[in-house]
Amino acid sequence: MPGKLYVVATPIGNLEDMPPRALRVLREADLVAAEDTRHTGHLLTRFELRKPLVSYHQFSEAKRTAEFLEKFQQGQSIALVSDAGLPGLSDPGERLIRAAVAAGVPVEVIPGPSASLLALAGSGFPMVPFYFGGFLPVKRGQRRKELAAAGARPCTSIYFESPYRVARMLEDAVAEIPHARLCLARELTKKFEEYRRGPAAELLAHFQTHEPRGEFCLVIAAASDKALP
Repeated sequence: MPGKLYVVATPIGNLEDMPPRALRVLREADLVAAEDTRHTGHLLTRFELRKPLVSYHQFSEAKRTAEFLEKFQQGQSIALVSDAGLPGLSDPGERLIRAAVAAGVPVEVIPGPSASLLALAGSGFPMVPFYFGGFLPVKRGQRRKELAAAGARPCTSIYFESPYRVARMLEDAVAEIPHARLCLARELTKKFEEYRRGPAAELLAHFQTHEPRGEFCLVIAAASDKALP
């Protein structure tokens, strides 16, 4: 019998969000494939788990995927984790999941916290339907094009953004979607969790005097959406 691939969601900040089922799977798997073995090593130590760790990141995906397919055929089970959240969602993992499904290897997903869904729920914007675009483009021209598309989209849009690009992103939003309702969520589940809502100009003014810190989720309301009374 082939082994199994477990896709394990891990906390995005608050370790109290570690699911008991995830702990059991990590305990029972033959090995753990991690985006950053040092980061995951600290997580396993925190929960007194000792498992073989193998790196699985964007630079090793092709090689590791081939190796893991062989291990599945040998009957081994692998738990795939990223640094935070669900593997494959703007993190390494999609390639291995697709390869396992194509090879007939059983895949079991262990749910857990999701920054994009937390940001969506906390934004106060309509939740269904929504569009998730991952990280915004780094290049300004492409980023402006994506923001303009989000501003015209008939549903709520969600993106990830680096704290180092938040101010530049908001400058682009002022130019492309000045009237859109935005929500920036940062440090979700952590001590300094914050949701800041408003038009791009208002958010830009805030972060010009307050250094952006932590990981950010940007939520953009649909063009036709109006605030509730």
